[in-house]
Amino acid sequence: MMKTRKAFVLAAFCLIIVDLACAQSTEDKVTQYVNPFIGTGAVNGSSLSGNTYPGATSPFGMVQLSPDTRDEPEWDAACGYNYNDKTIAGFSHTHLSGTGAPDFFDILFMPTTGQVHTRAGNANEPNSGYRSRFSHSEESARAGYYQVKLLDYNINAELTTGTHTGFHKYTFPKNSDAHVVIDLDHSLKKPNWGCKVIDAQFKVINEFTIEGYRVITGWAKLRKIYFHAEFSKPITNQIIADGGTVFQNNAVVNGTDLRAVLDFDTKDEKPLLIKIGISAVSTNNARFNMQQEIPHWDFNLAVAQADDVWEKELSKIKISGTKDQKQIFYTSLYHAFIQPNTLSDVNGEYPSINYTIRTGRQYSTFSLWDTYRGAHPLYTLVQPARTADFVNSMIRQYEDYGYLPIWQLWGQENYCMIGNHSIPVIVDAVLKGIPGINRRRAYNAIKASSTVSHPGSPFDIWEKYKYIPENKLSQSVSVTLEMAYDDWCVAQLAKELGETDDYNHFMERSQFYKNLYDTQTGFFRARDDKGNWLTPFNPLQYGGNGGNPYTEGNAWQYFWYVPQNISSLVELTGGKQAFDNKLDSFFTITATHGEVNGNASGFIGQYAHGNEPSHHVTYLYNYAGQPWKTQYYVSKVLTDLYTNNSAGYSGNDDCGEMSAWYVFSAMGFYPVNPASGIYDIGTPLLSKAALKMPNGKMFTMIAKNISKENIYIQAAKLNGKDYQLTYITQQDLEAGSTLEFTMGSRPNKKWGVPKTK
Repeated sequence: MMKTRKAFVLAAFCLIIVDLACAQSTEDKVTQYVNPFIGTGAVNGSSLSGNTYPGATSPFGMVQLSPDTRDEPEWDAACGYNYNDKTIAGFSHTHLSGTGAPDFFDILFMPTTGQVHTRAGNANEPNSGYRSRFSHSEESARAGYYQVKLLDYNINAELTTGTHTGFHKYTFPKNSDAHVVIDLDHSLKKPNWGCKVIDAQFKVINEFTIEGYRVITGWAKLRKIYFHAEFSKPITNQIIADGGTVFQNNAVVNGTDLRAVLDFDTKDEKPLLIKIGISAVSTNNARFNMQQEIPHWDFNLAVAQADDVWEKELSKIKISGTKDQKQIFYTSLYHAFIQPNTLSDVNGEYPSINYTIRTGRQYSTFSLWDTYRGAHPLYTLVQPARTADFVNSMIRQYEDYGYLPIWQLWGQENYCMIGNHSIPVIVDAVLKGIPGINRRRAYNAIKASSTVSHPGSPFDIWEKYKYIPENKLSQSVSVTLEMAYDDWCVAQLAKELGETDDYNHFMERSQFYKNLYDTQTGFFRARDDKGNWLTPFNPLQYGGNGGNPYTEGNAWQYFWYVPQNISSLVELTGGKQAFDNKLDSFFTITATHGEVNGNASGFIGQYAHGNEPSHHVTYLYNYAGQPWKTQYYVSKVLTDLYTNNSAGYSGNDDCGEMSAWYVFSAMGFYPVNPASGIYDIGTPLLSKAALKMPNGKMFTMIAKNISKENIYIQAAKLNGKDYQLTYITQQDLEAGSTLEFTMGSRPNKKWGVPKTK
């Protein structure tokens, strides 16, 4: 009896210890700081918020299972969800995060009760369709999990995911007339981007299983999306509608406007569980993806598994700071890790850009005009294996299509934006020695993509005029500046491989930007093919995406875009003092001219943090010998233009680029030239950051005396030795160094030795 009692006490004590260990483990998890609602909707009149979605996804996953508050999303809710909306149309399985154009929204599911509806209805007319009201007080989200109460139906909906699999849990009222709507017509607003459903199919396999596909064209051309769905309860009845034609209990229905309504028994209180695998190749692959990723029916286990996967990825950077700083930081890292998206199936099959089926680890969703600046350099540090897969995915497009991606979506090229910024991504990865990339194969791809003319990159014009004339191609100033940078990148890999003639040729082309510099106005300006300056000229006038020499910006914002040779830009300006004065003007001129482009937001003078062309400019005071001004403006952006609410970003997150700027800058540095392996020092926001490098070593940043007021670097040490440079290198990071700052409330104008990079 005594032994039994002792054993019981010992067992109870062990359980307490285990419980305490679990509690401690949960408390230490970084996933607790992820707030997926950051960036989901503007507040207080702010123009942009981030355009992110709150739903469940896995790191770099194919499935992004999230609520759509719009039946036909447009650019103002390109992710499908806006925090300010009052109703939900359903939960679709693919989304874009932070983009300026909408697409995807594939395979929408929506649980309902009562009257059967096959249309989402009008958001402003209650009970007009299958959509439902919701309240943020009964909505929650974290990494890999989303939950909302559908108020019109009293249904609690919960979502989680695997890489290719969505897992739904619907808790219906007991004894209700329960339905699940599956909408294969739900998409971006038709006919925007030429959007239309070309073909779709439902196939009822048995009382527990339905599968199908749709072929749709839009921003991404001719996408094929297959799905396989299994239910934990039997389907008791089903109708399928193709537009106004209704089919009762048909096993197969094909059409272009398909919706299915499936009925389920709710006599017991068990929730309805649904697992949906998707694929870009076949329904067989969709089923296999689901079976491999979530073979069980334990929803809570799937949620825990999703959390574990996110914890592993986000823990690659450990930080110390306030709760708000941690939430913004880890949500930014989370947003950066949502894409590029897996395109290949579990068995490795994927659709090539030429519509053949290939095998390999393939990714897509390459928003390169945005992400080459900060997100891809970040991936080289914390996602090296995936970086190799990203690069090889880009190279495969060249080999199947003739040139590298510009903006690739679901494996298809949409030619959005300018330049060819696969090039700096590839060059940066190769020069950093990322394993798994064939250097010669990579060089062949970037060289060919820099010599064969294709939409947005007219190399015959480039070589003939040594700039882009506006009457030959609009957005000419921006195109000239960005192509010059890409050419510099090609030259660096040519030099590495001993291709001397190529190196000299591309280095010459990398200086073509000088041919658009107007010494009279002090700006890069447009010329025609006769060499004449285009008039009238106002450096404050904005361009959008055509019809103007500047892309989503103006002459002020594009003046600073010579990241490959900032010392040359300083000389063009008239020296360091003139460069510094121009930067001062840039950050203080508030006047605008005419209509400001919708992508311009987050203003500090003419600096517009809400769009990428400005992102590196806060760091340029380092090149004028006044790094304390870089520290001031970097700190201002970090603290004023990122918040822990639905309006958390000052502009579209653009597939994680806005987030990557924060991740880098909060740690105290940023890649002004993203293919150089050099990181300019700004000012740290965090008291400590530890970054696990691919080689297993730790790079640590420490900021002593950091506070809201103490934003200026008083002194710095690298590995215990005084450090006066305004940058660190890739070699410093890989060595496992410790960078230590001492912070103060006033500028130390003696710290920081100007250094040409």
